[in-house]
Amino acid sequence: MQLPKLFRLRQTFPRPLVDDIPAEVDSQLASLELSKQVKPGETVAITAGSRGIAHIKEIIKAIVDHLKGIGAKPFIVPAMGSHGGGTAEGQLGVLASYGITPEYCGCEIRASMETIIVCQAKEGFPVHFDKHASEADHVVVCGRVKAHTDFTGEIQSGLMKMMLIGLGKHNGAKVYHKAIMDNTFTQIVQSVAREVLSQCNILCGLAIIENGYDETGHIIGVPADQIEKREPELLRLANTLLPKLPFEEADLLIIDEIGKNISGAGMDTNIVGRKFNDHAATGDEKPRIKRIALRGLTEETHGNASGIGMCEFCLTRMVEQMDRNITNINSVTSGHVTAAMIPIYYDTDREILENALQTIGLRPPQDARVMWIPHTLSIDEVVCSEAFLAEAKSRDDLEVLFEPLEIPLDSQGMLPAVTQWRP
Repeated sequence: MQLPKLFRLRQTFPRPLVDDIPAEVDSQLASLELSKQVKPGETVAITAGSRGIAHIKEIIKAIVDHLKGIGAKPFIVPAMGSHGGGTAEGQLGVLASYGITPEYCGCEIRASMETIIVCQAKEGFPVHFDKHASEADHVVVCGRVKAHTDFTGEIQSGLMKMMLIGLGKHNGAKVYHKAIMDNTFTQIVQSVAREVLSQCNILCGLAIIENGYDETGHIIGVPADQIEKREPELLRLANTLLPKLPFEEADLLIIDEIGKNISGAGMDTNIVGRKFNDHAATGDEKPRIKRIALRGLTEETHGNASGIGMCEFCLTRMVEQMDRNITNINSVTSGHVTAAMIPIYYDTDREILENALQTIGLRPPQDARVMWIPHTLSIDEVVCSEAFLAEAKSRDDLEVLFEPLEIPLDSQGMLPAVTQWRP
């Protein structure tokens, strides 16, 4: 089969940037005057989630340092629902893979899957809350605000969701995801978060917003009583920075890695255009990608391959990297069971290309519209097929870095990591 030639381009996105992470965290928390609420010697639980947030270990450490500076006794709690296999040890492992350790942060990490029942939500289910966090005098909720991979609305992924799925642990995540199937995401988030805010000693939130280069664009301290009001505003800000693939239609998207550190769905559905249907864009959703091929899992996902079911093709090695138990637990808990389904898989990239390009319609394979990225958090540089070259050269927001070359398959029929292919 004659395969398309490839070139590399660079995109330009808005780029707000926090230059000094510890100083900005300290400044934002200082603006909240927490010492007026926290007495010397009181304990403060700090949430640490499973997403691969830029500079997350530095951000968590800076929160610890600020709280120590006002005389508090901070500790960290893993806040990640069913991730890490739904075990305390697994969740400690997730944090350690990000560099969040007692030694680095300078405080304890108290990990348990045990929760307390705070109350019954108005919809008739129990509200769960991490036991260690419940025993603290105060709780700081730290998390990234961004568009959710499954749901729409004024509140999506952010501080309020962290109070549900994160601090609810596996027990809460199971209940809340079931409740979302019978109600709207917004309703359940608001219902549970309001109970948590009123009854669980939430001190404040620290919202992280990233730019299109997977960098820290904003860090914003939010008083507890303003979290619900401010979150829609923070989401709108995050959406202005949401990166996009350079072209709105493609026959094949190749992704080197997916993982829970990249996105809750393994790959960000807002980037690949599969927010409402695992295998096709719906309505006016963009981009419209006919086929997705996955090549592997991130090390940080610890075998959690949730999201593999949203592609049509993958490498055999990816299936072998998959921890079925961890993946199944996460997919069943979230209710997104199709995310764990195994696609067609082949031993080599050549086999994937030759088979996938037979399924794109009448367009000849050599003329196929192909994009290739490392993962959905890194799309400032994209390798594209020659079919996109003319448009790329006509646009001011795109820079062609080299002219089309043959696909870099080695003698075994394998591609390199896309980041390493620079002729």
